[in-house]
Amino acid sequence: MKVFSTGGKEVNQLEPFWNATLDEIKRGYTEDQYKYCCLLCGEQVEKGIIYPQEQVLYEAERFIRLHIEKNHDSVFDYLISLDKKITGLTEHQTMLLSQFYAGKTDKEIQQEMEIGSSSTIRHHRFMLKEKERQAKTFLAIMELLKEKDQYAPAFVEPHKHATMVDDRYAVTTEEQSKILEKYFLEGLSGPLAKFPPKEKQRIVVLRAIANRIDPNVTYTEKELNELLKTIYSDYVLIRRYLIEYGFLDRKLDGSMYWLKK
Repeated sequence: MKVFSTGGKEVNQLEPFWNATLDEIKRGYTEDQYKYCCLLCGEQVEKGIIYPQEQVLYEAERFIRLHIEKNHDSVFDYLISLDKKITGLTEHQTMLLSQFYAGKTDKEIQQEMEIGSSSTIRHHRFMLKEKERQAKTFLAIMELLKEKDQYAPAFVEPHKHATMVDDRYAVTTEEQSKILEKYFLEGLSGPLAKFPPKEKQRIVVLRAIANRIDPNVTYTEKELNELLKTIYSDYVLIRRYLIEYGFLDRKLDGSMYWLKK
């Protein structure tokens, strides 16, 4: 697959996702004059090229759809797996929605989840429908607000796998620039001067460090350590916080690490 390099990976992976329309999020990719971009991982496919996959040739749009099927199962599966701070869903609601998406009857769901009766499941369906109506109303309100609220600051969007979205993520683009200038004295490609004491600052710094990790590479612990050493002497501390804040994932034995997409 031909991947476009546009510099900061965070821009590739987050801005298109948060700025996409509802229809674009539903299908899982955006389109412009030159390419298709997967909203779930940032993979980009150039238009006008035929892509081979398992001895079959695909045009670009069909190939990006195939990419989503093979790498993310479905857009629904990806979205439902996001943290509840992002989806606004409880664990119970997430389980129910997964069962509904699987096409199971109310009776089958009631038996499998061992809750109430079929009428209980119907009640949950009604409550989720109410949540949908509320969400549509809220979206309309926020869209109308954008037209009038000329003093609203530009906030940095939280990364998709943030583990605790709260006031610590209320960072404006201006604040982010000042924090990065303070802690990366030689620029974002240089070393970290010191690790911030405040969590809001840590999130900004860790986001910048995550941008320097290749999203298409699975690292051994040694490889990741060598990379992080070029950024900060206490690479174990950085590695731990990258995992804790939802930037990195790893195997249970700690042998392999990769950037969450």
